[in-house]
Amino acid sequence: MEAVSNFVDYLRYEKRFSEHTVIAYQNDLKQFTAFLSAEGDSLVLTEIVAVQIRSWLVKLLEEGIEPRSVNRKITALKTFFKYALKNKWITSNPMLKVVSPKVAKKLPVYVAAERLDFLLDRAEFPAGFEGLRDHLIIELLYGTGMRRAELLGLAVEDVDFRNKQLKVTGKRNKQRIIPLFDHLIAQVEAYLKEREQINVGNSSALFLDAKGQMLYPEKIYRIVRKYLSLISTQSKRSPHVLRHSFATEMLNKGADLNSIKEILGHANLSATQVYTHNSIEKLREVYKKAHPRGE
Repeated sequence: MEAVSNFVDYLRYEKRFSEHTVIAYQNDLKQFTAFLSAEGDSLVLTEIVAVQIRSWLVKLLEEGIEPRSVNRKITALKTFFKYALKNKWITSNPMLKVVSPKVAKKLPVYVAAERLDFLLDRAEFPAGFEGLRDHLIIELLYGTGMRRAELLGLAVEDVDFRNKQLKVTGKRNKQRIIPLFDHLIAQVEAYLKEREQINVGNSSALFLDAKGQMLYPEKIYRIVRKYLSLISTQSKRSPHVLRHSFATEMLNKGADLNSIKEILGHANLSATQVYTHNSIEKLREVYKKAHPRGE
């Protein structure tokens, strides 16, 4: 549908959504229109009704799609039909009669600070460019709480050595400043010296491979999983686990939620509050073990 194409351009160029989100929304709409076609229903926007949308969502749930993923698709449809209503392609919004399925809250998965300290301070990383790069990647993800996409978007000039800080570009191109400790500054300097020894061409990207090419998301994931496997057997060993580990440890050490929110680049405080659950669980364990009447 032409409307979908216009909507995608709207997300990309006006709302400035991340490319990952744009593609996800586009795929969600393609899946929905494919469902309508398979059911023999009309693809005319003004003829789409809530019962068709609910039927698609029920089908997804019956196929085993997680409620969290279904809700993401609902968000895509809500955004699309709101855009269609704004452009007067439809006169009523069918999403007003669609209810999102409840999602069980999952606690963020993290690695204990003691294990990460052991990895970064005592584990052996290979000598040379790749070893320094991989160590710095782990340090930055855990030491700043930045997202994988933000790490990949870092340029050499984003590191402010004089003021000991880092400029990070987050979702919707929002920028924030994160302070860096001396040990991280020293690691960045050591890495950049090694980086100068490879053919980087005109690339300003901070993280490259040995051939001077930009790293890609899956490469970052493999690097993180490789090293987290040395200290953890948990199933989730992704870059986001390091982000969760950073936030959880900050909270455990007394940082206030608003400060953590700003460092993580969350749009609202509710996204940050999820980390309080981990702290409460930890407090409950300590209370149970230490209480004079505990069992």
